Amino acid sequence: MPDAIIAEGLVKRYGRLVALDGLDLTVPEGTVTALLGPNGAGKTTTVRVLTTLLTPDAGSATVAGIDVLRDPQRLRAHIGASGQYAAVDEYLTGFENLEMVGRLYHLGVQRSKERARELLARFRLTEAADRPVKGYSGGMRRRLDLAGALVANPPVLFLDEPTTGLDPRARLDLWDVIEELVAGGTTLLLTTQYMEEADRLADSIAVIDHGRVIARGTADELKTLVGGDRIELTVGQADDIGPAREALAGLAIGEVHVEPALRRLTAPVSDGSQALVDAVGKLAAHGVAIHDVALRRPSLDDVFLMLTGHEADELVNGAAAAPSEGSSR
Repeated sequence: MPDAIIAEGLVKRYGRLVALDGLDLTVPEGTVTALLGPNGAGKTTTVRVLTTLLTPDAGSATVAGIDVLRDPQRLRAHIGASGQYAAVDEYLTGFENLEMVGRLYHLGVQRSKERARELLARFRLTEAADRPVKGYSGGMRRRLDLAGALVANPPVLFLDEPTTGLDPRARLDLWDVIEELVAGGTTLLLTTQYMEEADRLADSIAVIDHGRVIARGTADELKTLVGGDRIELTVGQADDIGPAREALAGLAIGEVHVEPALRRLTAPVSDGSQALVDAVGKLAAHGVAIHDVALRRPSLDDVFLMLTGHEADELVNGAAAAPSEGSSR
């Protein structure tokens, strides 16, 4: 399967700040690759370079077989992009927004109108088509923005954190739309901070930190980097943490991870079901009060913690306090 996106050695600096530090990336045709990383890791910068909005200081890239640096004008006719915030004119109707995009792509008056109606129906916006966008909900604006990226029916689509700020129902709706697009043959590069989003949508995940791809693979392949089964235990009292750690240490095949504020301990184990039985027995022998105990497989959150040294929740929640990559890069 040929690659629709190829990036080699991309470098982008802003003074002493290195946004991209020799980033390499490939995305096969008709697949979804998710760029997963903390705020400021270089995800948005990568998308901006590949969509011709930024010029890299070094490196090369091709998208849909077109050189990003040598022929940016031709490339723009072959890609669609949706940024972190819906780029729609709230004073125009949904139909007028899409018709305008069609005219900008030189589709002609009649075809622009036809395409607008087609996309409004596809994204379940027909009833709101003739209403000003300022009355749309966040999820409706997101769907309209994505529809705008598809007006020219591009073979390659870039979505930069498309579900940020959406409620759970709107997020699920947008995931359904994205899966439909990919089933139709669209190649998609998706940036996200949501583990669940990458797990559900992506054929392949590239973990980015400090402007470099530090790991690449399917969700299952990345999870195997962490190890096998894990016992996750929540104790009843803070005083139980020490005895619980001692009990689990004899069963763990690696370090027992402790989250004191949550009174939670996690231990990697082999032969998970037997290890869980043994753990419960040891904990009882140590007089540990168990609030909750479970056996689970590693998650992408665990992968994040191992690769970057940060909790995934910390990264996502910290985004609210930290300057966004979109604003700083």
